Amino acid sequence: MNATPVSTPSTGNTDTSTSQSFRAEDGTDIHYRYWSTAAAPTAVIQIVHGAAEHGGRYERFARALVGQGYAVYATDHRGHGRTRIRSGELGDAGPDAWNRFVEDERQLSQSIRDNHAGAKLVLFGHSMGSFITQDYITRHADLLDAVILSGTAYGPPPPKEAITALNAAAQAAPLGPSQIWSNRFADFNKPFTGKPGFEWLSRDPEEVRKYEEDPLAGFPFSNELVRDFFQGMALLRDPVREARIPVDLPVLVIQGALDPVGANLQATHALLDRFNELGLTRVSHHFYPEARHELLNETNREEVQRDVLNWLASVLK
Repeated sequence: MNATPVSTPSTGNTDTSTSQSFRAEDGTDIHYRYWSTAAAPTAVIQIVHGAAEHGGRYERFARALVGQGYAVYATDHRGHGRTRIRSGELGDAGPDAWNRFVEDERQLSQSIRDNHAGAKLVLFGHSMGSFITQDYITRHADLLDAVILSGTAYGPPPPKEAITALNAAAQAAPLGPSQIWSNRFADFNKPFTGKPGFEWLSRDPEEVRKYEEDPLAGFPFSNELVRDFFQGMALLRDPVREARIPVDLPVLVIQGALDPVGANLQATHALLDRFNELGLTRVSHHFYPEARHELLNETNREEVQRDVLNWLASVLK
């Protein structure tokens, strides 16, 4: 893995992880956090974080997992957290970002398998990370024992006209901030305050404040990255690729009932229906009334955490 331990905590005094990195196949140094157990872990949870955030925001969840005997890894995606490339700006993920996101996670999974022989491996994807995870299981599900999707959705591929417009913006100003992406986030918040903001993330104002004050969160995406994201979403909906998902793969879907990413559960139900159409036989879900997007930072986070831990215990026997 070419891991390089860093002794300085990554996100403040409460961070119990070790910061390390590995060299991706294209030469990029991908930074990640590792929360270890006192003994050999019974399973490893690999966290795939969302857009405009970083792996350090999962500290509380990681500590709960470690308490159950699991080791935890969480990358910072390209253009996020400590993984900076090209311009070095947050939101610049470099060329072919979507496929690189997926393959970086695959490379980390393989290293985890090599370093934790005999331990089971679970991918936990939140928000954008849930879509990376949805793509991952069409390519590399053989590396996994289970999957958890948080703040997720299913829908038709983006129309060709949208891809054309995104491509034009990426060609005109590849590293310029995407107005389309900014508008999307603003729309997410309108049902809660009527104006742009981050209240759509959680009912807990302290958690919203922490996100707003985090220098590694809430940044704009470049036009190039948004183009690559939507191109990835279009490819993800290829029925031939979807058919590669193993029908016996354990999947847990967790969603807030007022999460705009899931269209207040409409798009989440569409995902469950699609999994059913594909013949998946081990899909479970938990929906949480009144909860918003970041369930791990919601007012009922202890309930969510307990449900996730119980599900893990049931499928990792």
